[in-house]
Amino acid sequence: MSIRDEINDLQRLIAQDVLGQEQVIRQLLLAVLGNGHLLLESLPGLAKTRMVKALSRHLQAKMSRIQFTPDLLPSDITGAEILQQVEGRNQILFQQGPLFGNLILADEINRAPAKVQAALLEAMEERQITVAGVSHPLPALFVVMATQNPIEQEGTYPLPEAQMDRFLMKVLLDYPAPAAESQVLQLLRSEEQQAGQPHAPAPEGLAQEVLFAARREISAIHVAPAIDRYLIDLIDATRHPAQYDSDLARWIELGASPRGGIALDRLARSHAWLEGADFVAPDDVRAVLHPVLRHRLKLSYDAVADGVGVEQVLDRLLDKVAITT
Repeated sequence: MSIRDEINDLQRLIAQDVLGQEQVIRQLLLAVLGNGHLLLESLPGLAKTRMVKALSRHLQAKMSRIQFTPDLLPSDITGAEILQQVEGRNQILFQQGPLFGNLILADEINRAPAKVQAALLEAMEERQITVAGVSHPLPALFVVMATQNPIEQEGTYPLPEAQMDRFLMKVLLDYPAPAAESQVLQLLRSEEQQAGQPHAPAPEGLAQEVLFAARREISAIHVAPAIDRYLIDLIDATRHPAQYDSDLARWIELGASPRGGIALDRLARSHAWLEGADFVAPDDVRAVLHPVLRHRLKLSYDAVADGVGVEQVLDRLLDKVAITT
């Protein structure tokens, strides 16, 4: 079985636990393959937490769940130095916090205050945590998968732009189709019937080395100069929209950072690899544009007045930026 087949098999196993969200599961895997962090946004009860748990169950990885609350402290997630007795002597030792895991489920991330959000910045970008002047490296497989509710604003803190930009993708979950929801009910009934009964040993999950090998193959995917030009033109159009379209100029107040272009390149290569190609096509770039840029654009008051959302702006962007030949 090839590395790509093993990754596709992982996607199939997750889809058996989370029904009706195949596209979101694929985007979740793209984030893991792209070695980036993921922001999941949806109304309550759409299986955000279940999806991350299913990934950790089928992957040889340590999952840490952090329930973000207004009274959370930075040391609650990073860890702290604690006085301990070692061989009869008092020593100050660093005790790791829940961030020292592979898959970090940051549940309701927008409920934590600014100090906690700031503690995440170093971990998400530098892949290390500094406590008392000492840097502690995080595991090689380290992905923050954060969830937030878009409609519940009481007791929440908007994520700062610097932190939003550190998420490789922002994925939106929608309600499942009626047929899939019917299957969800049957699945949950089956799980209720099996609760408390002895289970056969769970099959061993996918080894982390398979993911690292997949990332190495993705890094070797060919990207033609024309694709680089198309990708850069898309990013440039968010910064200088007046050069491309008058409506885009009215709607976009702040464009994407260079980190957005890096994310677009990385995910386009990951998408091409998952599709079985050994080169990036324009359709690969277009397929990942929305989750890469929807959280990186700041829209103007004119866009709000026109009733235009970020999805419509990105659709217009794809229409107006020509594919380089």
